Amino acid sequence: QARLVESGGGLVQPGGSLRLSCAAGGFTLPWYDVSWHRQAPGKEREFVAIFTADRRTNYANSVKGRFIISRDNVNKVVYLQMNKLKPDDTAVYYCKADRQYGSGPASSWGQGTQVTVSA
Repeated sequence: QARLVESGGGLVQPGGSLRLSCAAGGFTLPWYDVSWHRQAPGKEREFVAIFTADRRTNYANSVKGRFIISRDNVNKVVYLQMNKLKPDDTAVYYCKADRQYGSGPASSWGQGTQVTVSA
């Protein structure tokens, strides 16, 4: 069964770094756009970054220059390297896969991983 599982969240001080992982078991990863989103308490879920099936990347303005999205199609993992973290980055981070080619689940979300940036 295809499933997305995020990991790597935790508590970090402002200015620190974390790397999130999204394990895409059961997916043919090259066929999918994979994106990261986040939801802070009391706020709507928002887009953070995307790595498309045709290998393009895009970022929200709020994280551009600080976050880097990458993917390992062989091991079926998508990463979000987060640097220079700020308290405003505190949120539950979710990965999402949207199929662009081939067959498989059309769209899927992971369960999320908590990131807390605090002194």
